[in-house]
Amino acid sequence: MAELPELVILTGQMDQELQSKEFQDGELRQEKSLNLPSNEFIREIRGKKVIKVYNKGKWIFIQLSSDYYLLLNLGMGADILFHEPGSESPEEYQCYFQFTDGSSFSCKFWWIGRAELLQGQELSKHKATKDIAISPLDDEFTPKYFRKLCQARSQIKNLILNQRKIGGIGNVYIHDILFRARIHPQTVANTIESVNVDNLHDIIQENLKNAIQLGGLAYEKDFYGRNNGFNREHFLVAYKEGEPCPECGGTIEKIKTGSTSSYICPHCQQL
Repeated sequence: MAELPELVILTGQMDQELQSKEFQDGELRQEKSLNLPSNEFIREIRGKKVIKVYNKGKWIFIQLSSDYYLLLNLGMGADILFHEPGSESPEEYQCYFQFTDGSSFSCKFWWIGRAELLQGQELSKHKATKDIAISPLDDEFTPKYFRKLCQARSQIKNLILNQRKIGGIGNVYIHDILFRARIHPQTVANTIESVNVDNLHDIIQENLKNAIQLGGLAYEKDFYGRNNGFNREHFLVAYKEGEPCPECGGTIEKIKTGSTSSYICPHCQQL
């Protein structure tokens, strides 16, 4: 499932590739993934130009002319792929959008993806995105901001994964973030010493930036269909149950933490 690093890479490529392109046509095969009937969706998007592409949390925002927005959510995973003019359209997709220059892009949702077309005035009331918090890579994500979040009586993992508190981090990168900080995922946030909160803040940013530099998760495709470099060998404890801890040599464990599982070293991350 794509998280912040993959979405930063994907939206950056989309922004560079699609700016000023004009929608000409499209095909929407799965109306349950849409917020409008497919014929109305295509009618409304036709003739609009791409102004900017960016992400908010795990959503892709494509800002269009006439104050419209095309919003995409990858759900549990998706391939969002660009197609050069003259290339054959893919066989499998839920959404396929064509531009007047002959290029196009498709969306193949693995499970529960969304494509929504909204007017700008609707964004402030859009239930799925209106409360998404700032990204940990935003300038506003300062140590002071994070310290304030950590005054809560929430378990630290749940706090970091809460999209209303921090936008974009999911259950892929969180394991190694907490391992590097030597914090058990069930530690209550307001019991962590301030120096360790600041260290955790820095590690969050470092790990995400490193994943971006490596091109994102190896099993996720970018806008051009390429699989990039962050693979299993780059994880420290995540998804390595039963293997030795890279720090102390102890055995990595998989534990249940609420509705998710966590990979930890019980020696390095004591509760």
